[in-house]
Amino acid sequence: MKRPSIIKTYCPYCGQHTEHDLKRVKKRQASEFKQGQRRFRRVTSGYRGYPRPKPQGDKPTKRIYLRYTCKECGKAHQKKGVRAKRFEFKR
Repeated sequence: MKRPSIIKTYCPYCGQHTEHDLKRVKKRQASEFKQGQRRFRRVTSGYRGYPRPKPQGDKPTKRIYLRYTCKECGKAHQKKGVRAKRFEFKR
C-alpha cells in the first residue's frame, strides 16, 4: 500500500479539513507493571504450565497504524488501523 506523506483530511480539533503530516506508529514495548503482565508472570512462574494456548505463527498481513499531525494546530490524532502486507510513503 502506498500513501502520500502529506494528506488533506478532517482535524477533530480544528473542526475542518486541513493538511496533515502522516507518520507510521510502531508498537512500543509492553510495560511489565500492567495487571495482565503481572498475572501472566505469576501464573508462569514455578512448576505450572503455560496459562493459555501457545500463539500460532505470524499473520500474512500486519495492521498499519498512522499518526495524523495537523499543520494548522499541531495536534495529532490516530485513526483505525488497516491491514496491508507492505506499506510505504509516496515521494
